[in-house]
Order: sequence, then C-alpha cells, then structure tokens
Amino acid sequence: MNDATQYNATNLSILEGLDAVRKRPGMYIGTTGTLGLMHCLWEIIDNSVDEALAGFCTAITVTLYPDGSIEVADNGRGIPVDIEPKTKLSGVELVLTRLHAGAKFGNNTYQSTGGLHGVGLSVVNALSSRLHVEVDRNGNTYSMDFHNGQPGTYTDANDLTPTTHFKKTRKGQPTALHVVPLPANHVDQTGTRIHYWLDHDIFDRHAHFDTELLLKHIQQTAFLVKNLTITLRDLRDNTLQETCFHYDGGTQDFVRHLAQTDTPLTDIWHIEDTGTYSEEEQILDPTTNTLITQEVECSCTVDVSLCWVKGYTSKIRSFVNAIETPNGGTHVDGFLSSLTKQIRKTLNDHKKLFKNAFKNSDQKIERTDITSGLIAVISLYMQEPQFQGQTKDALGTPQIRHVMADLTDHSMSSILNTDKKKDLDHLMPLLEKIVNEMQARLKAHQAKEITRRKNIIETSAMPAKLSDCLPGNDDISELFIVEGDSALGTAKAARNSTFQALLPIRGKILNVRKASQTQILNNAECSAIIQVIGGGAGTDFDLSKARYDKIIMMTDADVDGAHIRILLLTLFYRYMKPLIEEGHVYAAVPPLHRITLAGSHKGEVLYTYSEEELGDKLSSLDQQKITYNPDIQRYKGLGEMDASQLAETTMDPRTRLLRRIRLTDAERAEEIFELLMGNKVPPRKQYIIDNADAFDRAKIDY
Repeated sequence: MNDATQYNATNLSILEGLDAVRKRPGMYIGTTGTLGLMHCLWEIIDNSVDEALAGFCTAITVTLYPDGSIEVADNGRGIPVDIEPKTKLSGVELVLTRLHAGAKFGNNTYQSTGGLHGVGLSVVNALSSRLHVEVDRNGNTYSMDFHNGQPGTYTDANDLTPTTHFKKTRKGQPTALHVVPLPANHVDQTGTRIHYWLDHDIFDRHAHFDTELLLKHIQQTAFLVKNLTITLRDLRDNTLQETCFHYDGGTQDFVRHLAQTDTPLTDIWHIEDTGTYSEEEQILDPTTNTLITQEVECSCTVDVSLCWVKGYTSKIRSFVNAIETPNGGTHVDGFLSSLTKQIRKTLNDHKKLFKNAFKNSDQKIERTDITSGLIAVISLYMQEPQFQGQTKDALGTPQIRHVMADLTDHSMSSILNTDKKKDLDHLMPLLEKIVNEMQARLKAHQAKEITRRKNIIETSAMPAKLSDCLPGNDDISELFIVEGDSALGTAKAARNSTFQALLPIRGKILNVRKASQTQILNNAECSAIIQVIGGGAGTDFDLSKARYDKIIMMTDADVDGAHIRILLLTLFYRYMKPLIEEGHVYAAVPPLHRITLAGSHKGEVLYTYSEEELGDKLSSLDQQKITYNPDIQRYKGLGEMDASQLAETTMDPRTRLLRRIRLTDAERAEEIFELLMGNKVPPRKQYIIDNADAFDRAKIDY
C-alpha cells in the first residue's frame, strides 16, 4: 500500500540536455504527426531565411532524398565554428546540442528573426536518428555528426544512413569539427548544410512529408523575401524534380497570386512604413552574467498589400519575420481595426450616396462586411517578437497592435481619401460592395432573430408583466426597465411598441454583491431581468443571444432612482458584463423641471435637468424678456408626466437624452463595485468619510 514515506527524492528524475525534447516532443513541435514533421523542416528553413533577412543569404536549396532524409543548404554566413568561451564548445556543437543557444537573444546580430527561441536546430537534432552538418567558412568546410542529438563520429564516414555504427563523444568533452579545405576556386564560399534523418521511433507511423505543403511554404517565403531564390530538389523517385521560386514584387506579387482565380474589384494597394514602440527586454549583463530588465526603443517595418475581389471569400495571410502566423495576432488585430475605422470614415464622407442604407443610426459597418472578398498579405518585421508558443501560430506582442493601427491609419487614409477619377473608379464599387454586405448581414440576422424569438416565446413563458415589442426589429429593439407600476402605465402610452419593450420592477432589486447565486435565481426581479434579456448569466452569458440591442434603465431622477440604477448595474456587471463592455446598457435621463412659457411664446415648453440648469435657464429667459408661468413644475417621479411628455423627453429616439454606460476601466470598476456594494462595511464607511467634503449635492439630480 502506497503512503507518503514511499515518495522521496529517489522518485525525482532530471532530464538533461536534449533528453527532455525526446521525452516530450509535443512541447516543442506541437505534434508527432505530419505537422510536427513539417515543423522540424520549417525550423531549419527559417534559420536560413533569417540569414536572408539579415542580407547575407540569396539562395536556399531544400533536397528530399530517396532514403527519407532531407538537406537544407544556404549560402549565408555559416554557423560560427570558433570556440564559445563559457562552454568550451564550438559554435556548431553549441547550437545543435543546447536549448536556447544562438545569436538571437538581443545582441543585434539579427535585426529581425523568426527563430528567436534558439531551440529550432537543437530540437530537430534531438528528434533525428542522424544529423550531419557542414559549414563553409574561412576557406574550409567544417563538419560534425550527431545521433539522437548526441555528437560523435560514424565509423564509416562515406555511409550517410543512420544505421552505421556511431561512437558517441565522451560526456563532458567537446567534439572536434572535421575540417577539409575548400577548393582554391571556392575559398570565399560560405554557407550551412543541414542533412538529417528524423527518428521514426518518435514520430507517428503515419507521419509523412507533405510535398504540397512544403511547396506552399517555400513559395510564400520567396514572395516575402525579395531577391531570395528558393529551390526544391526532389530525388525520392531516383529522378530529379526541381522547382525554383524567385519574386521581386514582394507582398504585391503574393496578393496577385492569391487573387489570380478571382475577378478583381480594386487595384492592389500597398502599405510600407516603419514604426517605433517601447518595451522592456531581458538582456544578459556581461559583468554579472545575469538577466536584467531594460526598456528599449524598438522599430518595426510593416509591409502590407491588399485588394478586394468580386467574390465573398476572404484570404488574409499574416507573417512575422517571414514566419506565417495562421492564427493572426496583434499585428492582424491592429490592421483590421484600423481598416474598419477608415472604411467607416470614408463611407461617412460619402454618406449622401448611401443615405438609404443608413436610415437607422444603429446600423453600421462591421468588420465582417469589410473582409468579405478581401485579399491581404500582412507582413511585419521586428526584433524580439513574442509568439504565442514555440509553434509561433500567433503574434502576442501587445505594442504592435497600436503601431500597426497607426501606420494603417496613415496609409489607408491617403488611399481612401482620393479625388482622382482612376482611384474613385475602384473606391466606389468597393463601398457599394461593403454596404451590400452590411444589408445582407442585417437581413439574415433579422430573419434568424424573428425565428429565435418566436421559439423562445413558444418554449419559455415570459414574465406576465413584460410588455414586449413586435418581432423583426431586433437590431434596434430596446428594453426599458421601469421603476414602478405608475410609471409603467404612462410608459405604455408613450412607447413605440414596434421596437420598445417595457419591464417594470418593484423598487430596489436584490444587491447581487451580497447574495448567493441561488438567492439571485430565486429572486423574482433578478430572474425576470435575466430571462427577458435572454443571453443567460455569468460565464454562460452569450451577447449574441440577447433579445434587445439597448437595455435602458428608466428610473426617477432622485436618490432612490440612482440607487436602483446602481443595483441594476451591479447585476449587469457581475452576471451580464458583455452588455456593458459592448455599450448596450443605457440610463434614461428624465427632466426634473417643466417650464411653461407665456406671452408670445405661449404653448412652448422647456425642460431642465438640474437645479443649476433651472436657475441658468430662468435667468436667460428674464434677460430675453420672455415671460413664463412662475409655477415651475418639479417632477417627483416619472409617473407625474403624461404620455406625451414622457415620450418627448425620455423615450422618443428623436428627442430623448440617453447616457451610455461604458466600462472604460474594468479593474477600477471592479474595485468601486466591491467597495460600494460588497460585504465589507468598514472600507465603505471610510470611503464616505474621506469623500464627504468633496461631494457635490447637485449630482443627486443626475
């Protein structure tokens, strides 16, 4: 029987060197299937591409051999062959046997690189049954062999299969490089050749090299890196099949290639610019040999080409330092957010041409409308990119979102704000396409919502006190949460039942900050609000399922009304937070006073919203010698208004005033909600004492 005494230090294991990679390969290459196999190849190719980006490599050759091995050769500077002082290992052995070893850790050897983690070569070596490396430098060819990641020598140097006898270097001892002089006519030749056989004891038996995927990868790399020639030599059928890629047009050629089967709608637009940002980096202090934090000013280069086609499928390809980021990241987010903003601005500048499409102020262009038919290649070059994981599927550097947005703003503003006839001939069809996409989306959403609302009403009885609006106007529908039955009666007569629904509540609802989830669900008012809104509650809340576009708190303009609004906001913040985050929660702003004019202005009415505003308004009328009824009506509640007054001042979208509730600082809002509505009384009491002198009593009326 196991107990704690049987678990001690002898049960602990230490995986040294590359053993951890062989034990847990998925941590480094994602999978041991075909994609992992291809990822190993990307790591080797990307190292050669980094040399091209640094300006030292013009040609890369990938060779597939009949025995399943692969060789990647480049004419870059070659891996350093001299001795690294700290480890006493040659540069070749160091980068192939030590994780996180390389020239990409902030020493300015590379201005932009995809292999910044320093594990690519060593991981491939660890997962290879054999790896042979050759480096041309200094008029010589330096070579070394490895088996399962361990350096050593093969007894038969002419046999390059993994099955020959291998003599491993004694532990702790460096391995000498084999040196052969280059021919006299090649003494200036430089470059690196990595020839390896992946270990099929580690990889899945169904894993295989995907030639189509490989061709796609090297072609897109040739598009992105101008003046780089990449050649694929396939010898697997014992016959040479050679494919060569070289492009001078960069991302513009790439977009042209992606759009070749579609009918173009616009020209190819190109953005190329440089931006800067600050970030804190960990650098190695040579004096203490420890990592220190230092804020540095970084630069990045943006290279984006885009066009629209008449079809509806979008093709957005993104890259960082020539490494594809299939899941996008901050560079894509920044680009698309800016593009959306600029398209909206351009449509607003031409609103006379599209006035029939924007009859309702709530209708607006969304990102999906803009990306329909968009073909774009987003390429970014930067130092020290923060990828999300070793497989580099997405860029995570947060500062890049703002840099990309700013650069896109500047360039797209110049492109879209054109008065040249040639450019307008492309711009107008694009704007028409985007508007048509918006209208189609809204119609599809409306049809879906009509069906969904019908199903909800059929399957779940709404609270009897709900006065719902008609289905079919979900994009503009409004739910007024009304304080009291007296106000409800007036509101029913004042509302537009086509799109305005009413839900009355009885006074102050439950303070959900002090209640359990069971108490909340058992509370009639809270459960009714959650049910009527329809998006669920808590972590299960789904904004797309909410039945109304606006949630409007319509309470009296007094202290009790303000308290009710706070309680409602506490419910929304804790259990329906996306409503506030996305700007769907509003507070109605009913007036406090009604001034009836007399004399030549008889029949006219003015409303004011605070005591201060009332005083200013009366003073202004006196100065203008406009007479008014001195009996100023002071509304004590919404129920004192008749239907026409409530509609005019508080409910009619054409004349009312609404205050949108926004969550500009979630962390600060959480602190305030906890302080004012939480269980701890002493901090709340102290807050009131500390802020009593600064309190403005006039705010009670707001």
